[in-house]
Amino acid sequence: MLAFTGGNSPSMVDSRLHIYNNIVMDKSTNQNLDKVFSALSDSTRRAILMKLTNGDVGVMDLAAPFDMSQPAISRHIKVLETAGLVTRHRQGTHRMCRLAPDALGEIEPWLSMIADRYRNKYDRLDVVLEAMTPTIQGDE
Repeated sequence: MLAFTGGNSPSMVDSRLHIYNNIVMDKSTNQNLDKVFSALSDSTRRAILMKLTNGDVGVMDLAAPFDMSQPAISRHIKVLETAGLVTRHRQGTHRMCRLAPDALGEIEPWLSMIADRYRNKYDRLDVVLEAMTPTIQGDE
């Protein structure tokens, strides 16, 4: 028989405090994550980022596949730039864009932490299911 307690173990409380201190308390990290997630929430901006994975691309070339004006694309690029995902520079008379070197630097650890928490929950579920298996098989 499995017994479940309603209390939190000290290690779970410590883990939650660690997460709170490292994620919630760091306002600048939170603000940066908000900017990145906001920038990634638009399919046009995600498509721009995908195009930039092949290297530097001119603003006019970025606008070509989309049914929108160059100023509209420039606004999307500005959002990506503000989020730290893209940088702009001049190459002769052309305005070029490139992925920022550490574009996903802050988002990767955050997503990793979330993925680890889900994995831990699935691992605990596996333990519970394994403990229940003899009981279920014994009932048949």
